Amino acid sequence: MSTHPARSLGRVLEDFGHTLLDLLYGDPDAVGEIGGVGIHDPYDEQHYPERAIVLGVGVHGAEETGRLLRYLAALGATALVVRGPVDDADELGPVVNETGVALLALTRGASWAQLAAMLRTLLAEGDVGHAREGEEQTLGGVPSGDLFALANAIATLLDAPVTIEDRRSRILAFSGRQDEADAPRVESILARQVPERYLRHHEEHGVFKELYRSEGLVHVPAPTLGDEVALPRVAVAVRAGDEFLGSVWAALRKPLTPEREKAFLEAAKLVALHMLRFRAGTDAENRLRADLVTTALEGGAGAVEALGRLGLVDEPALVMAMGLAPEQGEDHAHVTAERQRLAAALAVHLTAVQPRSAVALLGDVAYALFPVPGDSAHARERALQVAENFLQRTGDRTGAVIGIGSVAEEPAALPRSRANADRALRVLFTGRTGKRVASIADVYVDALLLEMRDLAVANRDELSGPLARLVAYDAKHNAHLVETLRAWLDAFGDVITASASVFVHPNTFRYRIRRVAEVGEIDLQDPSARFAAMLQLRLLGTRNGGGAGPEGPGPAAVRRD
Repeated sequence: MSTHPARSLGRVLEDFGHTLLDLLYGDPDAVGEIGGVGIHDPYDEQHYPERAIVLGVGVHGAEETGRLLRYLAALGATALVVRGPVDDADELGPVVNETGVALLALTRGASWAQLAAMLRTLLAEGDVGHAREGEEQTLGGVPSGDLFALANAIATLLDAPVTIEDRRSRILAFSGRQDEADAPRVESILARQVPERYLRHHEEHGVFKELYRSEGLVHVPAPTLGDEVALPRVAVAVRAGDEFLGSVWAALRKPLTPEREKAFLEAAKLVALHMLRFRAGTDAENRLRADLVTTALEGGAGAVEALGRLGLVDEPALVMAMGLAPEQGEDHAHVTAERQRLAAALAVHLTAVQPRSAVALLGDVAYALFPVPGDSAHARERALQVAENFLQRTGDRTGAVIGIGSVAEEPAALPRSRANADRALRVLFTGRTGKRVASIADVYVDALLLEMRDLAVANRDELSGPLARLVAYDAKHNAHLVETLRAWLDAFGDVITASASVFVHPNTFRYRIRRVAEVGEIDLQDPSARFAAMLQLRLLGTRNGGGAGPEGPGPAAVRRD
């Protein structure tokens, strides 16, 4: 079991050392508790948590690293992580001694994103393990919910490196000494996921089937996959009653003794208690955060207190709304799980950019409170950039879109920002813009048109005036007059351009536009008449289908045969 406090740099090195991180310079015991994780961006204003461990992504060379160490010391950071190996590292020892900021190197091949996620997991588990100030809750002598400490304890009992995995073979925690295992184990640690080729191998050989139904240990011979050399494994299922929570895996260089096998089985029961405790603590924290975000978004008397507890009361903020449009026929449980996964990923992304951000999944939409110091125009551009970067990282396959609301200079304005984020999100769901991210300022007119459509539907309004006469005439004579009017208005009366857009001869188009004026009884020289026709045409495409955008496909009478 770890002898270091849960949120200390010593604990980070104990759990991640050799596999992910190496200490270059500094005294882990002298830097104290870690307050959070920050990511250095030389091109943007920095907002780090207090006593942060900072990830120096893209920082190279002793000179640049030395400047950053001095800058972080002024901000009160505890440690800096740079990509190893570090050129001229000997020059940095005096700088570390001067600043008191420890310097660590990230192992070549490891991902910054995975390191950030692991650090946050470890720090969060430290919080769960010390849920009440001054009262350390333990299970089996290990801080409650601290899966990393538990993995180290089991590894000591078995004299073998251990991983704790969830139901999908994702790495929840791992012990030290992973460098004593094999390349596939190190690859799993770096990716926080067992490689797909090994998952397929285990499935084909019935390993998972045996693990799900067995109450004892499952011995897995060393798999043969090409030229890869892997150690044998012993796994045990982690259960709470009939619920399969995950599994614990040990990589063995020598078989376990009967005493160690018995200890491994007993340890699995303790892992179940810790996983349930961690899940309960995480669920409670997520519920509390969701309640605080909901209270802040609703405004009213409790908004200021909620923002204070979230650390957002003293600066302007805006609301982001992320939605996921389910594919037709897609499993509801799958969509719900995907929404939860994306909301968690958005929280990690925003916290890295702006530590005081808060994210909560409310119903089908994930709402983020995003602090935006500075002027409104810059704030909107900043929020757009951050949201676009997130969706680029998640990929197109998720189908997620993000609407960005107006800047709220004070807590009372947050409900309006949320409403505007919802309006922008709704426009994005129509697919009309072709974008995945938009602020309300970008899609304001489209949002108004959708709301006008809603009003017309609520009032049970029927199409009337010139456009109604044209639609009726087209339905009876297949004359394409509505299409002609739309093309003429879109081309600002330019017959050549308009006729080309609908693939007819200009003379034919001129005849049709005269018929539009006659049949519709509309004066096309009257600006008010043209505006009314344009507005009705924009709304026409949304009348018979909620999924169409303001210029979506219209009723059958408007389409060409």
